[in-house]
Amino acid sequence: MARTRYTAMDANMPLRALPAAALRAVLREGYSREDLKSDVLAGLVVGIVALPLAMALAIGVGVAPQFGLYTAIVAGFFVALLGGSRMQVSGPTAAFIVILAPIHTKFGMAGLLISGLLGGAILIAMGVLRLGRLIQFIPHPVTSGFTAGIATVIATLQIKDLFGLQLRRNPEHYLERVAAMFEARGTASLGEFIIGGSTLALLVLLPRFTRRVPAPLLVLPASVLISLALTRLLPDFHPATIASRFHTTVGGRVFDGIPQLPPLPVVPWLMPGPEGAQFSLGLDELRPLLSGAFAIAMLGAIESLLSAVVADGMARTKHDPDAELISLGVGNMIVPFFGGIPATGAIARTATNVRAGARSPIAAMTHAVVVLAAVLVLAPLLGYLPMSGLAALLLLVAWNMSDAKHFIHTIRVAPKSDVTVLLTCYVLTVGLDMVIGVSVGMVLAALLFMRRMAEVTQARLAAGSHPDVPGTLPPGVAVYEISGPLFFGAAQKAMATLQVVEDRTKAVVVLMDEVHAMDATGLVALESALESLRKHKCLAILSGVRAQPMALLKKAHLEQREGVVFSANARDAVALAERHIGGDPTVSAAPPAAVPPVQPH
Repeated sequence: MARTRYTAMDANMPLRALPAAALRAVLREGYSREDLKSDVLAGLVVGIVALPLAMALAIGVGVAPQFGLYTAIVAGFFVALLGGSRMQVSGPTAAFIVILAPIHTKFGMAGLLISGLLGGAILIAMGVLRLGRLIQFIPHPVTSGFTAGIATVIATLQIKDLFGLQLRRNPEHYLERVAAMFEARGTASLGEFIIGGSTLALLVLLPRFTRRVPAPLLVLPASVLISLALTRLLPDFHPATIASRFHTTVGGRVFDGIPQLPPLPVVPWLMPGPEGAQFSLGLDELRPLLSGAFAIAMLGAIESLLSAVVADGMARTKHDPDAELISLGVGNMIVPFFGGIPATGAIARTATNVRAGARSPIAAMTHAVVVLAAVLVLAPLLGYLPMSGLAALLLLVAWNMSDAKHFIHTIRVAPKSDVTVLLTCYVLTVGLDMVIGVSVGMVLAALLFMRRMAEVTQARLAAGSHPDVPGTLPPGVAVYEISGPLFFGAAQKAMATLQVVEDRTKAVVVLMDEVHAMDATGLVALESALESLRKHKCLAILSGVRAQPMALLKKAHLEQREGVVFSANARDAVALAERHIGGDPTVSAAPPAAVPPVQPH
């Protein structure tokens, strides 16, 4: 079992200290030969797992499988080297398929690589601006909804290769693709389905007997054997394989399947455009790519940081989210120059890395080296992998990604508002676009949050007596108690009663000890209510103001306004009100020392 350490990253760490934050923390603690051995073994295991996944995910995007391998090699190495998570493994992921496939269809390989390059720049900017911790504020129904939606799209799109369908058109949008596959239903191949179905069955059943060996390592070679056996039994059957589907020309030499070469430098904007046409780089071409780049950055940040959190929970470590975003951005800016597609943290590979005994980022860097070695040594053999077998692998990935049991459980037990957000994100992600689904989901969640804050925040006006004040209140004194945050949506409701106090009321004690937070809307609503009291010649005494609201009130110079004083507690406030009614002129001009000090926050 791996030795785990918990090392908290400093939230105020200077920017120059963020690159390679995790690796430098490990080296400071002391890195032994035993640690290196554990990392190398873990990297070997993860590299074996990543090999078929990287190819399958690239094919899912619509590009040749070697570009997925190049992503695992280049991005996987640099993100681990520069990152803020000790156990994170980065590479191509299933979640990116729904974003990258339409970009590739519409803009070609050049547009895909440029989108990844721009997305990397956005990720670096997010890390520099310290936005890493903001990802945690995305509501769970939003992430669950779009993740399940992405999984649905991925699973549906595998029907083509699973059944060997011959599509006459390859539309950009999901529903149109489903229609195209339905139109091609007559081209389905029984042989392809036998290969894909048996591969899927083995991928599901094998882990029930043993988990010592990654299932794809045994099942995909079996898929090749099944394909070869069917070819012998059915002379007219020619299954689609990596070698038969993909052909690459390098230096005038044509490679069937995966070239037995390392990732070679390319110029992204000189790669082929849509349908192999020449890509023209200009502002008019860049503008439509920006929306895709933004989607790549947002999804990459969300998935990568969620993966880092999973790794922290398994290994009892602590990642730096800003360092992770910067490293992910750097990796995504480097990898297009080697033909790699966008990358992010991969939860399944990260979990495998932790379980295999990884102790530092060197394990993920080793995984990249293992994939490189496989390309250089095993490329000819990888060409025999059947497309239907890889489709079966992606089907299983999509099923695991969807977390269907949790999705259904959430629908059954969550509040109706959360279920509404969940289903909205899911439907929009499947039917339209992930960016639209997440955007609408976030807006809907924010509106529902405002409504909940309005329900949580309570205010009541008491005259005669109040539990915090012994005895009865003096005539002409009322106590107005506010409980809950004074945020947008709740502020107007909380202040409404305060603006309509009776004319005989000469002083109002506003109890604010249960108001822990206030925003600009709350400040405006409070100022409006206090102005109404002033016009009625009624003194307002703000009692028990907490640190954050007090800081806001001081910035607004509320302690200097006529008819407003502060008090530390309800008893002192009532005493001040009694003195005011008795004609004490010093009460309405309380000295600044009477304002409770603002505590650091």
